[in-house]
Amino acid sequence: QVQLVESGGGLVQAGGSLRLSCAASGSIASINAMGWHRQAPGKQRELVAAITNGGSTNYADSVKGRFTISRDNAKNTGYLQMNSLKPEDTAVYYCNAVVVLTTTHIRGNYWGQGTQVTVSS
Repeated sequence: QVQLVESGGGLVQAGGSLRLSCAASGSIASINAMGWHRQAPGKQRELVAAITNGGSTNYADSVKGRFTISRDNAKNTGYLQMNSLKPEDTAVYYCNAVVVLTTTHIRGNYWGQGTQVTVSS
């Protein structure tokens, strides 16, 4: 009913930048919060950044001042601008969104398939 598709991952040198996108489609009445999580090999998935439909944001301490989360409500798309990347930012990055469906008006939490970000030293 809802699909989230991430794009923008890749290989970048330390100090470089990447911009991830998360496009939501399907039976969407509204999107409440959107977030980005990441999972490195052998580690648990962790929250990187989140944004409400009102634009309030929060960030993991490890990315504050380097990453910026934003969203375009008209396009049902979220973004994560990542600057000053470090090797420890290497992970699979997942987008998630809390979506209210047009069909049932039920709110659900949906995830994308993930996009790999690799930062070389």
